Amino acid sequence: MYLGKVIGTVVATQKDENLVGIRLLVVQPMDDQGEPDGEPHVATDTLGAGRGDRVFLVGSREAVEALPDVYGPVDAAIVGIVDQVHSKRHFKNCQDCQNCRD
Repeated sequence: MYLGKVIGTVVATQKDENLVGIRLLVVQPMDDQGEPDGEPHVATDTLGAGRGDRVFLVGSREAVEALPDVYGPVDAAIVGIVDQVHSKRHFKNCQDCQNCRD
């Protein structure tokens, strides 16, 4: 499972029959601090995420299982919309660390 941010949509007039009716979104993987972490890629969305939403995703075999009642060629799937991320990681500048401000 990993975090990402929706940065776009994909319009496909032709696609695998098992993906008909499934939204495809472009997602930028993010680390726990909200910084890009890898290359953008396409993920299926059955939750209704929108541009700018922070999401969590699954990849590989688990991505296929996120599809409703079908088996399709999927490498990534959005399985949640993120409200907040809390991290114990320390920052380079300690004053920016949530632990130091509490």
